[in-house]
Amino acid sequence: MKKAFKAIITRILQWEAKLLLDKYHPKIIGVTGSVGKTSTKDAIYRVLSDGGLSVRKSEKSYNSNIGLPLTILGCHSAWNDPLGWLEIIIYGLRQIWGKKSYPKWLVLEVGLEYPGEIRNILKWVKFDVVVTTLLPEVPVHMEFFKSKDEVIEEKMALAKSVPVEGFVLLNADDDNALKFVPDIKAEVFTYGQSNQADYRTGLGETFYEGKNGHELPAGLAFKLHHNEKDLEVKIPGVIGNHQIYPVLAALAVGEKLGLNMVEMIDSFVNYLPPAGRLRLIEGIKGTMILDDTYNASPAAMSAGLIALESFKTEGRKIAVMGDMLQLGGMTVEAHKKIGYQAAEFCDLVITVGLRAKFIDSALLEKKYSIKKIKHFDDSIEAGKFLQDHLKKGDVIFVKGSQAVRMEKVVEEVMLHPELKDKLLVRQEKEWT
Repeated sequence: MKKAFKAIITRILQWEAKLLLDKYHPKIIGVTGSVGKTSTKDAIYRVLSDGGLSVRKSEKSYNSNIGLPLTILGCHSAWNDPLGWLEIIIYGLRQIWGKKSYPKWLVLEVGLEYPGEIRNILKWVKFDVVVTTLLPEVPVHMEFFKSKDEVIEEKMALAKSVPVEGFVLLNADDDNALKFVPDIKAEVFTYGQSNQADYRTGLGETFYEGKNGHELPAGLAFKLHHNEKDLEVKIPGVIGNHQIYPVLAALAVGEKLGLNMVEMIDSFVNYLPPAGRLRLIEGIKGTMILDDTYNASPAAMSAGLIALESFKTEGRKIAVMGDMLQLGGMTVEAHKKIGYQAAEFCDLVITVGLRAKFIDSALLEKKYSIKKIKHFDDSIEAGKFLQDHLKKGDVIFVKGSQAVRMEKVVEEVMLHPELKDKLLVRQEKEWT
């Protein structure tokens, strides 16, 4: 019954959203990929809105066949409230029949969970610009697909749908995306670290600030190379080289739409990555937390560990990692690879969940001390253990799939838990 109700609501909202698009004809930017979609979508929105464009973005990670119509209608999910959904439907009808101002641009995050999902979206949404993020070797949601190539093919259908008058921005470091260039009708631009990228950067550098008598990571700086110019970009609150990509993509999109590059770079001075996406949060006892708790895929987990390894710290480097879900037959191998990586440098590894035990076994295979491995079935228990064992100068990386609720670990050890509603993911009533 619940499934049928959702299907009916989804169909109605898609119908309303299509009528609204037909009425106002906004330009639509689609962001797809397997890693960094939300951060890229938010960064693009930042440069467009700061540049004076009339723009709306997908809220949070509204990237599904029901999330996209909600964004187009300008509504939030009603979750399990039938009256709430009725109000949304009525609001949509009023927009269709009435006269209201509507954004000139939409920035839509487009996800993929089931085969055919993106192709169904393309039946009623026409994209003018498409940006692809990384398409890793082990995509999320693999359990519903026959192969990684099937996942990539459907995600790249978005880029292939853009008409000649639009443009597509591809990650130049991603061979999985670049091989589709001959199939794309629109003009193609690239961004990344490759020497062939139109918008190119080298490795970023973490910058530090003194707090409580010792240095802690404070943000990321990198150079943008474009049109034979080098421009310095500095972003407080962002950590990890993979966090360069969303900002780089946003700057590329903004320039292609006629915005000033220097002004866009300046707009990132006060930028904050979305909650739960490798955001720096001050911890108790003079520690720093790398909060990457929104969700987890093997590529993103690995990137977070690389960020942790790169830090200069007087204390320990601690990884707190939960289950990575929906990996199907790749579950064991993917978790073990993370364990092998953590064994190279982590001073303490805390794991949460049944699947995360494969991380533990990989650590032991690498002769990692069993005394430096702690496993918990529950994220709150893991947080309480961490709370008792942290030392000044420690840097803690926290990540796991949504269902493991790793933000509860962060809540236990953050310096200002009274700010959790602003800083952490999943603080809405429906989650808490």
